[in-house]
Amino acid sequence: MSVHLLGGGWSPDGDPGVTSTFLAEAAARAAGSGRVVPRIGVLLVVEDDTPSAEYRAIFPESFRAVAACEPVTTIVDGGEDFPPSVLTDIDGLVIGGGLTPAYHAAVDPLVEEIRLLVADGLPYLGFSAGAMIAADRAIVGGWRINGIPVCPEETSEDLDEVTVVEGLGLVDLAVDVHAAQWGTLSRLVAATEAGLVDGGVAIDERTALVVGDAGFAVLGQGSVWQVLDEPAGVIVGTLGA
Repeated sequence: MSVHLLGGGWSPDGDPGVTSTFLAEAAARAAGSGRVVPRIGVLLVVEDDTPSAEYRAIFPESFRAVAACEPVTTIVDGGEDFPPSVLTDIDGLVIGGGLTPAYHAAVDPLVEEIRLLVADGLPYLGFSAGAMIAADRAIVGGWRINGIPVCPEETSEDLDEVTVVEGLGLVDLAVDVHAAQWGTLSRLVAATEAGLVDGGVAIDERTALVVGDAGFAVLGQGSVWQVLDEPAGVIVGTLGA
């Protein structure tokens, strides 16, 4: 089973090009438990009406447009924690989009259990915020480093200085999202140059980086931008689509 990191840009049709592999993995896990239809835990955090009401209503159900599944959606307000029960009897876990610091705080009590479940084969899909917090060292927002702008202020996630915290630890590289669309690649480059993270990936919208035991794959319409911290300096390239 794999960790699926999506750069954002959701669609009501479920974006089969980037979600069908995840749903197939969930179906395989469900079959091992004797279920025909996989149960997909979908976790959403709302703060200041972000994400939108439309997203909250349609995003969980969009997975049904791709494959037979049963979304089991839990929505909490910013400042609240997800109860442990959200991880019970599911065949796949989706952590959605919104304000990344709020998601990080809401899942904090469940970090160890999520790690154990994913290590045991539970497929994980992180969408935007959910992709960012999947990292070992997670960038959760900010638009300046030492007071100097490194990306557009509107991508700050309500943080001033670029902030890195301990994430879920599902992948050992930092993750940023909405790369080409929001200009966040520069945040990852600057965070790497400043030594806040040891490089990572910035993922375009409607694009997924899938990390599994056999390696990685890039799915979807855009690119995954790879940032490497090398002795000669920071190097940027694309993994392609």
